[in-house]
Amino acid sequence: MYRLEKDSIGVKEVPVDAYYGVQSLRGCENFQITGQQLRPEFIISLAQIKKACAICNHAVGQLDGKRFKAIVTACDEIIAGKLHDQFICDPIQGGAGTTANMNANEVIANRAIELLGGKKGDYSIVHPNDHVNRAQSTNDVIPTAAKLTAAKLLLKCIDTAKTMHSCLQSKEREFHKVIKMGRTQMQDAVPIRLGDEFGAYAAALSRDLKRMNNALKEMYTINLGGTAIGTSLNADPVYVASLAPTLSEICGLPLKKATDLVDGTQNLDSFAYVSSSLKTCAISCSKMANDLRLMSSGPRCGFGEINLPPMQNGSSIMPGKVNPVIPEVMSQAAFCIMGNDMCITMAAEAGQLELNYAEPVLYHKLYESIVALTGAMDTMTKNCLVGITANKDRCRELVEGSVGVITAICPIVGYAEAADIAKKAIATGASVREVLREKAILPEEEIQKILDPKTMV
Repeated sequence: MYRLEKDSIGVKEVPVDAYYGVQSLRGCENFQITGQQLRPEFIISLAQIKKACAICNHAVGQLDGKRFKAIVTACDEIIAGKLHDQFICDPIQGGAGTTANMNANEVIANRAIELLGGKKGDYSIVHPNDHVNRAQSTNDVIPTAAKLTAAKLLLKCIDTAKTMHSCLQSKEREFHKVIKMGRTQMQDAVPIRLGDEFGAYAAALSRDLKRMNNALKEMYTINLGGTAIGTSLNADPVYVASLAPTLSEICGLPLKKATDLVDGTQNLDSFAYVSSSLKTCAISCSKMANDLRLMSSGPRCGFGEINLPPMQNGSSIMPGKVNPVIPEVMSQAAFCIMGNDMCITMAAEAGQLELNYAEPVLYHKLYESIVALTGAMDTMTKNCLVGITANKDRCRELVEGSVGVITAICPIVGYAEAADIAKKAIATGASVREVLREKAILPEEEIQKILDPKTMV
């Protein structure tokens, strides 16, 4: 069963029970790109915006009470999670998001029509453009919805990063007394506390948290009220001024109107800033994952300095093999985020004059990055970091057998002599301590003091 709906392109059959309309359906047919639908958070953001606009339009006399109440009720239902299956458009679409905006307008209009006792598609009762989209444009609705969605997702990501940071600090304290061999260019360097390595991971993540929090603040500045190009054409000044505080109350975020609505409509640099902060955090996390894989390598033929929690069988052919699957997935998520950042960079640059057509792909990839980083950090913390233990004896054995400790002798015997000692230790397999004794360069008491790992760290 179908109903006939008409738009500027022509007449089209729409399923009679559908809350979406002809414009949503055309967009769905035109943009079958990813096989995905809009994120629930984005759909809710759209409904929150439409609700705020209805409230403000009603307040300035641009929307009658009956339609106002029906539109708000329809929005509240969508905010509560209903009718999400009626949002049928692909996240990546042409038209800078017009399909997504009209999908929301049509679903809300048809539900409002139904609430007022009419039949879906009878837009004389509630019209998607004239009533639901009144004093709005895709060009201020979609960027605002994008910022609300990014902020909601980013808040969760930041909380997850805070939990990881706290876990790393805990490991820093736990491993403070464990001394291991430091390495540079994958070669023996000088001793270091295992706790200091985890402290360095925590320090990097602390900087990442600052960057993400600063980026989050940029998501609170919205261009809603700018309509088509930021000049607020067709919008009452009182309506424009009241949008940010009204929407802020609805969604619980500290929103504010952009000082320059034209700038807020033209430029997507704030989204690129968010992506950059995610990419940088992903780099830090992946570098840490690399280290954990190396330090836990073995169990017999690798570094074996730490143990990662065994999470699952590592091989279908090698019995007993357990792989570092959590650090591995952390790095893979990081690769996705780095790739997305390039896409986001290109999309942010791609605008011309008053609008950027590439907003949809930017938002899609940004949300993908935020969600991926959140999930990867969450599993990294819960399924890896909290359960890491140190192999103290193995760490001590590697320190004692390393030639890197010769660095501590340099100030006393000179670089050339220290190098000769190191070469002899490597050639003979003897320890630096044993070569020093053989050469009788230093008294035993001084050798013990200088080569004490605690002194070196």
